[in-house]
Amino acid sequence: MSVESLSSIRGRMLPMLEVAADQYRHRVPRGYPHVIDTPEQGVIGLEIDSSHALFVTSDGDGLFAEIYRRAPRTDNRAGAGRQKPAGVPFNDRRPLGADATDQDLRNLIADLMSYFNQQPGLLFITDD
Repeated sequence: MSVESLSSIRGRMLPMLEVAADQYRHRVPRGYPHVIDTPEQGVIGLEIDSSHALFVTSDGDGLFAEIYRRAPRTDNRAGAGRQKPAGVPFNDRRPLGADATDQDLRNLIADLMSYFNQQPGLLFITDD
């Protein structure tokens, strides 16, 4: 049942994923983004880079939206006295109804974009 639901969501979400991939094509590492389009295997989605991805998956019974991201690395000098693991993967799995609206699907893509855009930039501290 949910494979059919995934196929119906695919028809609405795939154009959104392709537009998002085009918007990020020149802002991500070479080889990314990837649009995943395999509803027969139970997954569609978008990988912006190796640390940020959105997948809509089916386990045979239900649909889920999974947002994969990594915790940003922070400067150790700014967080003295507390431990913060850097680069820890985080997988946010949310149930997704077969009746999800286009706005719900756009919000999932916007969440992924927000996580990618809020990651800290790379700063190189040198001693001259």
